[in-house]
Amino acid sequence: MNEIHLQLCASDEWADTVRQRVVPWVLDGLDLGDDVLEIGPGPGRTTEILQRLVPRLTALEVDEELAAALSRRLGGPNVEVVHGDATEMGLPGGRFSAALSLTMLHHVPSAPLQDRLFAEAARVLRPGGVFAGMDSVDSEEFRALHEGDICVPIDPVGLAGRLEAAGFVDVAVDTNLSATRFRARRPA
Repeated sequence: MNEIHLQLCASDEWADTVRQRVVPWVLDGLDLGDDVLEIGPGPGRTTEILQRLVPRLTALEVDEELAAALSRRLGGPNVEVVHGDATEMGLPGGRFSAALSLTMLHHVPSAPLQDRLFAEAARVLRPGGVFAGMDSVDSEEFRALHEGDICVPIDPVGLAGRLEAAGFVDVAVDTNLSATRFRARRPA
């Protein structure tokens, strides 16, 4: 992330947005179960909320410094922070009751790598486990925030087919003016 984007994602303003809008919209009506994977927590504003909602949370972060800082700040009895790449997780298959991706997919460098992330999410979920998340809709303002960053926005039109190709069923994709929400299940 560029420095401006990192500061925004670590800000109190973003924490309020996550608490009031992002997490409620993504989790509305979902049962996450007892062992949840958060993919790409970044500075951890989403992790702060999720740790209070689930019995066990594993946060998988690709950036070594962010992972270490998050582990120092939030690691504990119900939160484990793992430094790793979501396209090759190295986590046990069939472990998690749910996997979440909250406003990070656009940081994955290409559509094929995003598809590998989807396949990895399916692999680490238990049968019947849920994969849910959201990402921002592409716009000039969104691109400006990511100047000098990796920014590969998700096309909501093709997202359901990509999730199905990764092995998911019961796929739902909803879009509003600023974001796309998705939900899918690993087949039982």
